[in-house]
Amino acid sequence: MSENPQHAHPGNDAEGPSWTRAVKVLQDAAPITVPEGASAMTIHVEWEPGDPGTPPHRHSGPAFGYVLKGAVRFELEGEPERIVEAGGTFWEPGGDVIHYQDGNALPDVRTEFVVTMMCAPGRPMLELVEEDELRSRAHLRAPRPAG
Repeated sequence: MSENPQHAHPGNDAEGPSWTRAVKVLQDAAPITVPEGASAMTIHVEWEPGDPGTPPHRHSGPAFGYVLKGAVRFELEGEPERIVEAGGTFWEPGGDVIHYQDGNALPDVRTEFVVTMMCAPGRPMLELVEEDELRSRAHLRAPRPAG
């Protein structure tokens, strides 16, 4: 990879060619590990107002998301819950990390987002986490917000 920032992050040079000004970096995640032989899948998710989203789960590879409308309540194991609003991004490393929440943070508006996931061969895109494992790993979950 080139050391020139224009090559690493198009769109950083306001004076450069038009193709570099047409690009806006939304997310830059590192380090990532893509399982050998992985495939990529991009999905569009629509949660109705107040929908809690997918139960606690994990992905076999990294996932990268962009919120189109509304706001996503997002929580990964070891990180505090956060709200990602329209135009915002999120990512998760995949593997053993539990993804606790990805639901609609708004009680009165539909939320939509797209996610691109890397899936290890022979593994499902998403695996739900059983209650006994959630209990055994409770010490790894960040403190819950008050309220």
